[in-house]
Amino acid sequence: MNATIVFGGSQVSNTDGFIEEVSEEVRKDKLFALYKKYGWIPVVVILSLVGGAGFLEYQKSSKASAASARGDALIAALNQDDAIIRASELALIAEKGGAEAPIAKLHQAGILLEQEDLAGALSVYDDLSAGVDIYAQVATLKAIMIRGNKMEINDRLKALDAIATPGNAFRVIAMEQKAIAHIDSGEIDKAIAIFTSLIDESGVSQALMARCKQMILALGGKLPD
Repeated sequence: MNATIVFGGSQVSNTDGFIEEVSEEVRKDKLFALYKKYGWIPVVVILSLVGGAGFLEYQKSSKASAASARGDALIAALNQDDAIIRASELALIAEKGGAEAPIAKLHQAGILLEQEDLAGALSVYDDLSAGVDIYAQVATLKAIMIRGNKMEINDRLKALDAIATPGNAFRVIAMEQKAIAHIDSGEIDKAIAIFTSLIDESGVSQALMARCKQMILALGGKLPD
């Protein structure tokens, strides 16, 4: 028979209190057993997260250091007084790849032009122009300028049209080259029309505007009011 104690008309069983105490101890034992069995899991997860974050930071730091080293190498190469050494070091930087490679190639081609090695410069420009970035556009324009009227007119105009799109950073340069291409093909009226449109084009420098006016007059056209 269970003993009971009366408090203000309520009966609290000693047995009920004992059961609650035992149940609490059992829960504690189960939790401790579960912790011993599976407690390593959160520890591993935490260590993995911390280790992963550290590894990512290490990667970022390594990449930043590598990029800084490549940038320093590029500056050092450009500061070489001897053109042959400068071209050689730029070629090595270009071969290694990375963000500095196209810049190194453009400077390398420039040195080849200074040495009147047109074939070598064109080889570099043609290689760069195969891309789709800003360096490819610069290389394409430079190659067109070098080849001039030796380039097939339709190919020349098609390449320039791809760069002369509205909003393109090199639009006005490409438009000027289009006008020159029309002059080379004997289409004077088309050349005058392009030079005239460039005068009102936004972003045109004073130097280019002056060249356009000079070309309009030289070709027998009239300056716009």
